Amino acid sequence: MRMWGPLTAVCLGTFMLLLDVSIVVVALPDMVRALNASLSDLQWVIDVYALALAALLLGAGAAADVLGRRRVHVAGTVVFALASLGCGLASNAGLLVAARAVQGMGAAAMFATTLPLLGSVYQGKQRSVALGMWGAVSGGAAAVGPVIGGLLTEGPGWRWIFFVNLPVSVASVWLTLRVVPESKGAPGRRVDWAGTAAFACFAGAATYATVRAGDVGWTSAPTLGAYGVAVLSLLVFALVERRAVNPLLDLALLRSPALVGVLLGAFGFSMAAFGTIPFLSIWLQTVLGMSPLRGSLVLLPLAGTSFVVAAVGGRLLHGMPARFVIGGGLLLVGVGGFCMAVLDAGSGWPALVPGLALAGVGTGLVSPGLGGAALAAVPSGLAGMAGGAVNTFRQLGYALGVAVLGTVLTSRMQDTLGPAAHTVAGGGAESLRGTVSDHMVSDPTAFDHMVRAAFASGLNMVAVVAGAAGLVAGVLVLALVRGRREQRPEVTLDGEDLGREHMTVPETV
Repeated sequence: MRMWGPLTAVCLGTFMLLLDVSIVVVALPDMVRALNASLSDLQWVIDVYALALAALLLGAGAAADVLGRRRVHVAGTVVFALASLGCGLASNAGLLVAARAVQGMGAAAMFATTLPLLGSVYQGKQRSVALGMWGAVSGGAAAVGPVIGGLLTEGPGWRWIFFVNLPVSVASVWLTLRVVPESKGAPGRRVDWAGTAAFACFAGAATYATVRAGDVGWTSAPTLGAYGVAVLSLLVFALVERRAVNPLLDLALLRSPALVGVLLGAFGFSMAAFGTIPFLSIWLQTVLGMSPLRGSLVLLPLAGTSFVVAAVGGRLLHGMPARFVIGGGLLLVGVGGFCMAVLDAGSGWPALVPGLALAGVGTGLVSPGLGGAALAAVPSGLAGMAGGAVNTFRQLGYALGVAVLGTVLTSRMQDTLGPAAHTVAGGGAESLRGTVSDHMVSDPTAFDHMVRAAFASGLNMVAVVAGAAGLVAGVLVLALVRGRREQRPEVTLDGEDLGREHMTVPETV
């Protein structure tokens, strides 16, 4: 228990919080039917969790250094569990979105404290083993999320994707309090609450503007107003960070082209590799008529190839410059996106397999290397800040990616379906079948063909935009990340040295 107890406690929480990033994807059509939800509601069910996680991650880590990491971790787990119960009991889309936001807040407190807690318990070889196990658990959570979601949705129902968190949370809290010692950061540190609030406002306003653009247009007053708030909040964040005694993000780090390249690569990676998945799931289930479980299995080429490549590539590519591994992987993710842009009204799920597999190969190359590349780009004393920034950009890339791609999907489908595009994109094609007006099409068979063609066209555009994001991110990494391979500085975690080769950033979306 002394060796494995703390690791088990931390990994339980980590697996659970990262699982909830992707587990909801295959349950979206069932949520539509149960809650009478719209496409924007579905986007927020996905986005608000990742958004809260991204916006509060750095602030939660700073608060944990002051208040105590175990205390903040346990408090976050309790909040996460109560919010999960609220998600499972939600009677409408608004309540579900609100509960998901609170769930993301709890997840931020949990995630921000995982590495510091492990660093305070394990030293030497044990620390290397613990971090390796933690990285494997973290990578597995995001990959198996859709499959577990499919099993639960098709079995006891979609609400159980949230209820299942309750017993795991109880076990995690009990084990953490029993075997994980309390630890804090250096004395005298202060929490940058102003910076946390400004960054959260920026992330929320930018995501809200992008989601709303799908309903009211990119140049509408609500959209432009929300983007204006986002820009203003970002400026406030920059001013606050320049004056803060203990900033969330030392802006001087952004003078490093290598770190900027890694952060942009992390953002583009999450958008390109995972931003299309929710809409593919809706297409598989509501247009092709697949069950939640079968629909989740279609996504396995992405998860399976990423696992194999990450496991094998770590040995074969050891010593290769990070910019080639990460940049090349991003280029493969981008090409995989373009390979999925081949759908038409008669396409079935096999059309997705080559693109998903190719994107999986790229994912297996990118995910293991992002954390190490970020850490290599900063002084050892700022390693924790760099690692938190990478995770923040990954979650933010996923949240904004889903928002952007959802707007792209509906905009393309509106050319054919008009206002009905939002309903179809949100999984409501079946509800429209008997109520289609004569000016659109009166024959149900013709309507089905029109929906399939429109959705395929929309997905093609989504895949192209995601592919372009992957290619741009890959080029930026190749151009900016030029750290010297032989430099392997040590990082500090809770006051003790930790070799960078052992620092693992999880394969999250």
